[in-house]
Amino acid sequence: MSLEIKRLHLGATPGGTERWPVHGFVVTYHGGVALVDTGVGGPPDLIRDWEVVNVTAAGALADLGLVPSDIDLVINTHLHFDHCGQNAVFKHAAFYVQRAELDRCRRESPALYDWFDFQNASFELLDGDAEIRPGLSVITTPGHTSGHQSVLVTATDGGPDLLIGDAAYSPRQYRPEPGRLPPGQAADEDAWHASVNRMRALTPARVHFCHHTDVVHG
Repeated sequence: MSLEIKRLHLGATPGGTERWPVHGFVVTYHGGVALVDTGVGGPPDLIRDWEVVNVTAAGALADLGLVPSDIDLVINTHLHFDHCGQNAVFKHAAFYVQRAELDRCRRESPALYDWFDFQNASFELLDGDAEIRPGLSVITTPGHTSGHQSVLVTATDGGPDLLIGDAAYSPRQYRPEPGRLPPGQAADEDAWHASVNRMRALTPARVHFCHHTDVVHG
């Protein structure tokens, strides 16, 4: 069975003069279903201050004929509120995250950490690149945050596909084009550039973005 990727629309956040979509991704693999990023959530004042248009993960999954209990595992590309905010919907699942990212969130965003570190939350902490399931892997892509990871899905139809998280907000940053980076793109610009170069060197067949609807075809 080929691995299959389906995009979830999980809301929108402000992005300069327009709203940016928030996407998660469902990856169906042999024997189960994985979810990459869970969408927006967190303390109510955070949602209010960001003027978020939210879509529940359960509602988005229903559009694909799925329910939360169908999800076997969750991969968080990083621990910002629009990527891990609905982790608690999947209390039965293991959450795959880089150890460096969980440590960063504890230091920098304790209120958000308290939000998703619910009782009995099961974290599978990673220390670098890792295969999660056959054909489903993560690679470290620091820069946006110190513990950011992206997801590689190796299918039989010319893959791999790269689910880029916030390693690049849009095709413009992935390529990349000259000019200043948008606010928030890189906490560490040197690490960010190195990660973009690494991803491009993988020559993925398709690159999918969390905050842009275009897909870059390699």
